[in-house]
Amino acid sequence: MKPWDGIISEEEQKAYRAAGFGKPTGFGSRPGLFIIDVQYRTVGTRPMPFWEAIKEFPTSCGDVGWRAVANIEKLVKTFRARKWPILYPYVAPKEQFDMGRLADKVPALMTVGAKGYEFVAEIAPLPEDTLVPKKHPSAFFGTPLVSYLVDKGIDSIIVTGCTTSGCVRGSVVDAFAYNFRVAVCSDAVYDRSHVSHCVNLFDMSEKYADVMTTEECLGALTALRSAA
Repeated sequence: MKPWDGIISEEEQKAYRAAGFGKPTGFGSRPGLFIIDVQYRTVGTRPMPFWEAIKEFPTSCGDVGWRAVANIEKLVKTFRARKWPILYPYVAPKEQFDMGRLADKVPALMTVGAKGYEFVAEIAPLPEDTLVPKKHPSAFFGTPLVSYLVDKGIDSIIVTGCTTSGCVRGSVVDAFAYNFRVAVCSDAVYDRSHVSHCVNLFDMSEKYADVMTTEECLGALTALRSAA
């Protein structure tokens, strides 16, 4: 079962297959892990159902975020053990001059307190990791991220974090445009809308990325190391 089964009809999925979409691209030889916007403002300071979580942070996705954090932890453990690069694209607090249209569309993002911008402790960066502060959905827009990836010799990107339909998708599309191999761990990304989460996973799987579970990704990473 795929996350989008029951939401995207079998007929529509067949249409993509018939048109030749969705071919897996696999990993290269040097993976990097993206952990996008896993801050307390997106999950809350503890696991809570959505309607409780947004009382603490209106931008929280609730306990679906914490379920994803548990899977991100597994990937972090593997990447640290193998000394592979981990990068943290994250929303930085905005100054008055750079609020732009986001302040119009999502004003709640402009009022997040300092705690909200902290990284979730379970997957927080270490000194050897790379921080990528960003002002817009894509981790690539207006940042030196491509330069970092080239410097670290990364040819494959595994994407985790949130939201599936926003910053994850925007970053995946741009990574694809830069010719990186991209994988998205479907149970290590999250969104406040289940339908939007599933639809965007399907769309990314057909056009821009290999979408797989965390366990499937870990298996592929093991095979990658064995082949090295």
